[in-house]
Amino acid sequence: MWTEAGLLADGQNTRAQERPATGIVHLGLGAFFRAFGCVYITDAMAASGGDWGVVGVSLRSPQTRDALRKRDWSYTSVSLAPEGDKLREIAVLNDVLVAPENPKAVIVAMADPAVKIVTLTVTEKGYCHNPATGTLNLDHPDIQHDLAHNLPVSAPGYLVRALAMRHAAGHAPFTVLTCDNLPENGKLVRGLVLELAAQVDPFLADWIEAEGRFPSTMVDRITPATTDADIARIAILTDSADAAPVMHEPFAQWAVEDNFVDGARPDLEAAGVEMVRDVTAHEHMKLRMLNGTHSALAYIGYLAGHETIADTMADPVLAGYARALWAEIMPAVQAPEGVSLPVYANALFERYTNPAIRHRTWQIAMDGSQKLPQRILGTLRENMAEGRKTDGLCIAVAAWMRYVSGIDEAGQPIDVRDPLAERLRDLAAGQDTPANVVTAILTVEDIFSADLADQLRDPVTKAAEKIWSNGVRATLRELTS
Repeated sequence: MWTEAGLLADGQNTRAQERPATGIVHLGLGAFFRAFGCVYITDAMAASGGDWGVVGVSLRSPQTRDALRKRDWSYTSVSLAPEGDKLREIAVLNDVLVAPENPKAVIVAMADPAVKIVTLTVTEKGYCHNPATGTLNLDHPDIQHDLAHNLPVSAPGYLVRALAMRHAAGHAPFTVLTCDNLPENGKLVRGLVLELAAQVDPFLADWIEAEGRFPSTMVDRITPATTDADIARIAILTDSADAAPVMHEPFAQWAVEDNFVDGARPDLEAAGVEMVRDVTAHEHMKLRMLNGTHSALAYIGYLAGHETIADTMADPVLAGYARALWAEIMPAVQAPEGVSLPVYANALFERYTNPAIRHRTWQIAMDGSQKLPQRILGTLRENMAEGRKTDGLCIAVAAWMRYVSGIDEAGQPIDVRDPLAERLRDLAAGQDTPANVVTAILTVEDIFSADLADQLRDPVTKAAEKIWSNGVRATLRELTS
């Protein structure tokens, strides 16, 4: 147990004597869900009981499973505040499966009628969809595999095969609860699952459409990657080895549409979750005001030589850019009931400047081709349609293009991690001017629809020419002066 000071009372892992039975399977068990969803589920059971233990699934690597197994699946949750760390043991996991090692075991776990919910954090690219259209990419190698084999490799494939097993056994479907940063994420995943199910068995697709539930959600907690230094520090604080602690900010917000199969869910309200009829307003506010500025600051900050978002915000020129971005974004956001957008922006500013959060710009910059459409391009499209200011947003797009070109402002190579990294780098490498780089990258229809590309060409080219010639800080100084 944890003492009031937040440390283990006896220096040992004191897993609860009786763990709850499994009611949830989670696909994509990484640091975020362990720092967010598992904490909320733990608090919900503490308040109201219920068997909502979690079986986690690693879809790629055994690393998380191997680290967690050493402590019987429990781990340390560390809240990083300017005034100091707060430590807590989380013991809601019952097992962790590694999908490539035994995909059938994953499907069987999901098909168990005791499992009422399957949650996901597989990142934007894990849904194998076209970000520009929101439809399933039937040419994606993982989807091609899943159409040809009974044992899947993709997240949509696991959902469809497990639902098919439940259907064949006469069991109700599980609720699919995605926790990824995608607009109308439940509706999107529902569409992807139905598209894939229709390819496998049209009758299965009809059953999922009629009986399945896919509530949309909004999730918010900054969770930087855990470092070796973090692991060593937590071992000293707790006098107990933990190979898989999670670091996170104190703030957390979860809004969930209350639409579950047979109403079966933990008492999430008791844990502080906002159960709502429609999460769209919360989702758009967060995607555009938090995720949009987070991504923009990641590219700008990286190019300016800053390691973390806190470092970026300590640069007054870049902090001024964040304020300018919010001024452009807020007119394209409908505030949820009772929420002031300027107050929300000020709270984000304080969160970004938290020096205890070492959220690396390089980490946030990953997979930008999958993130850009919902985080930045949607706002840009609406602002241009209404004739509103877009200079800061266009600078963000141009900075992303500079980043994915693979060479930074000092002429050094950038290790770009993105599903389209090679394609984007090759497009940029073949051009001799910033204008040509912009024109080439705007042809990538997986990111930019043709009409949006036409609208962006001139303003993004203008921003790119300034960034390539003067650097990001001088470009931003001109914007904010």
